[in-house]
Amino acid sequence: MKYIYQARSKEGKLETGAVEASTKEAAAMLLQKYNIFVTSIKEQTPLILRTENISFLNKVSKKDLAIFSRQMAVMIQSRIPITQSLKSLAAQTKNPVFKEKILKISQLVEEGNPLSEAFATFPEIFNIFYVSLVKTGEASGKISEALFYLSDHLEREHDISSHIKGAMIYPIFVIAILFFVILLVIFFVMPRLVDLLEQTPGKIPFFTQLMINFYGFLANFGWIVMIGFFLLVLFIAYYFTTKEGKKRYDEISLKTPFFGNFMKKIFLIRFAENISTLISAGLSINKALKITRDTVDNFVYKEILAETEERVSGGEKISSALVRYPNYVPSFVVQMVQVGEDTGRLDKNLMEIVNFYEKEVKRAVETFTALLEPALIIFLGVIVAFLAISILAPIYGALGTI
Repeated sequence: MKYIYQARSKEGKLETGAVEASTKEAAAMLLQKYNIFVTSIKEQTPLILRTENISFLNKVSKKDLAIFSRQMAVMIQSRIPITQSLKSLAAQTKNPVFKEKILKISQLVEEGNPLSEAFATFPEIFNIFYVSLVKTGEASGKISEALFYLSDHLEREHDISSHIKGAMIYPIFVIAILFFVILLVIFFVMPRLVDLLEQTPGKIPFFTQLMINFYGFLANFGWIVMIGFFLLVLFIAYYFTTKEGKKRYDEISLKTPFFGNFMKKIFLIRFAENISTLISAGLSINKALKITRDTVDNFVYKEILAETEERVSGGEKISSALVRYPNYVPSFVVQMVQVGEDTGRLDKNLMEIVNFYEKEVKRAVETFTALLEPALIIFLGVIVAFLAISILAPIYGALGTI
């Protein structure tokens, strides 16, 4: 938070200014360190309309966080003080929301808080996985190594997300164009076509009659369809935000053909990488399972991890717990985990799983894109052909009667 203060210097000179701190008391103590004695201090009232208050415009992406973590790791490794590193990174950060948060973290560290606790103040940016890894780095004196781990982890997640988003751009573009063409035909072409056909004797072609019936239906009941569709979307959106709805969505999404297998691979990558990174950083297996459970956003895998953590706490191995879920954890994963446990190379074997499934996901995305492009072209061609036949056939028929 930013505080506006009035104070006197050591020489008795009156000063005014602003300072960043977590509380009013912390701001006063910070100024006192510089021999500035506060006479009055109050929190600055934020402007109502500020672009940094619009979260979707300034969301901190995984890429931003990965770059921040790597740069922070390099600076700490170079023995630059943490507060100085944070202020330097804030100065070169373009995202105003992230910049403000980094400055607040710097203030908290300067006030004597550990870096992990300062990060934990902003869980919307630094999740429990991130904070736990930094905390482990503080305990072992290897903060820079922990930040390098985090940077690699975030870059891998960003690469997977980028592949998936990139594969969806083309189909979304084609569907948007198709939707625009259909609306153009319905609202601009069909009214004139109907007027033309009313003045022309003869039988109306079958496809044209279908278009006219559809147009008539929309003209009479279109507003009911739109309201019904809008209410249905609102209901579905609300239902999936509830606990029961989220659980149902997670279960259905994992059972859907192709998409379900794809989602399983994504969650297995996150599970294996998180556990591997946390164990490599020095956390116990139980703690690593608990943190991973809290970071996974799928209800099914969250339950699997909770059950696995409970069984491991009771003395079982991870592989013995995971083998109970063959529909969600393939035998390949179970065997790799078992070999890792037997040889003491669990973290390395988990990363082998990550590397394997990352390649699988990339191949799946490439295959999906390769198959989707011709399928969309054929689909678009059929729709355009249907529209052309429906519109041009009666026009040629009308011209033939002239």
